Amino acid sequence: MSEVVHAGLDSDPGEVAVTLPVVAVVGRPNVGKSTLVNRIIGRRQAVVEDTPGVTRDRVAYDAEWAGRSFTIVDTGGWEPDARDRAAAIAAQAEIAAQTADVVLFVVDARVGATDVDEAAVRMLRRANTPVLLVANKIDNQRSEADGLTLWSLGLGEPYPVSALHGRGSGDLLDEVIARLPAATRQAPAAGGPRRVALVGRPNVGKSSLLNRLAKEERAVVDSVAGTTVDPIDSLVEFGGQVWQLVDTAGLRRKVGQASGTEYFASLRTSAAINAAEVAIVLLDASEPISEQDQRIIAMVAEAGRALVIAFNKWDLVDDDRRYALGKEIDRELRRVPWAARVNVSAKTGRAVDKLTPVLRRALGNWERRISTGQLNQWLTALIQATPHPVRGGRAPRVLFGTQAAVCPPTFALFTTGQLDPGYVRFIERKLREDFDFAGTPVVISVRPRKRQDRKKNG
Repeated sequence: MSEVVHAGLDSDPGEVAVTLPVVAVVGRPNVGKSTLVNRIIGRRQAVVEDTPGVTRDRVAYDAEWAGRSFTIVDTGGWEPDARDRAAAIAAQAEIAAQTADVVLFVVDARVGATDVDEAAVRMLRRANTPVLLVANKIDNQRSEADGLTLWSLGLGEPYPVSALHGRGSGDLLDEVIARLPAATRQAPAAGGPRRVALVGRPNVGKSSLLNRLAKEERAVVDSVAGTTVDPIDSLVEFGGQVWQLVDTAGLRRKVGQASGTEYFASLRTSAAINAAEVAIVLLDASEPISEQDQRIIAMVAEAGRALVIAFNKWDLVDDDRRYALGKEIDRELRRVPWAARVNVSAKTGRAVDKLTPVLRRALGNWERRISTGQLNQWLTALIQATPHPVRGGRAPRVLFGTQAAVCPPTFALFTTGQLDPGYVRFIERKLREDFDFAGTPVVISVRPRKRQDRKKNG
């Protein structure tokens, strides 16, 4: 029933990918679903806050119990007759229940069964998926009687747990494992899907782009900024290739200045960038490039990831805005002139198909390697044509160069002395011009020869 494929991205090509069984956690808002997910996976991964509606999308995590691996899916609060954004959130929860192998239906035992809980039971019966009733917030033995009242829901025995303190979670997981089907094995695609992070300010269209590429509603979309909180991990096929896309929370400010839900969402966005190979930074083309846009772009560059800047909402850009945007790019993005750029509209689908070749080129350049012989021939010709400026009666010489790493391309220059920063930037610029490193940061490390080495050679 499940369709989540976990192919080890760093595994050997000969390894077999495993399709893990799926457990969906469903319930009305603020009954402790994300707290239970964190308890099961053993770390604070799902965003938790004492406010209904913090989780909005289906969010999948890897989990393990008693030697069995499975995928657990956190969902937003389900409500009947929901409208607008709440309706989209409820639809995601229903999809999770329909596609899971086992559903954990979480109820607040202190409150008891509500009309919303009873409506959710009817929805779950339509899904025709095995359901375990979780009586949450039973923190001690005296409160276990509260859980017994939930027999009235007609789902069988309630499992009393305290997601916050861990009480009863082991017994619940034993029952989950007993209900899970065996994992199935599949041959993976060679090398696994490429990892792409979708990042940007709130409400620039990240979830809309994910849904457009997936050709289905993978993430909740709303005009209210901040709909996505957790990173949403999806395997999506477009351009004849499967990609692993991560839709992240919109970043409003620096991580150190954020608080509450926004703080943890910012940390997870940063982690998603570090786990990705390439990041698509979405900018709202209809608005001026902001300081936060620049900060997000710098975050990707500093993480050493390939970078594609997608100017979204291009359908809203007129001639005047196009002229102003060109000036802003020259002024505000001058530190990343190498970033690949594409103009798209997630809403209309305009030029979305151009993302595939741009992503492939950025990733190809991110992995590009220049042989040592070719690099040194190029360096010799470059330095002869444009020598380093003379400082204090002498100029440092580049003795030798080598590419120390890829992803991103990293070069080490062994010299007789420290090079001027401007000359290092000149070398980087010429490297990009002659070897095509568009879409990727390039790192140049200058390693001056130590003084004692110069004495020995003298």
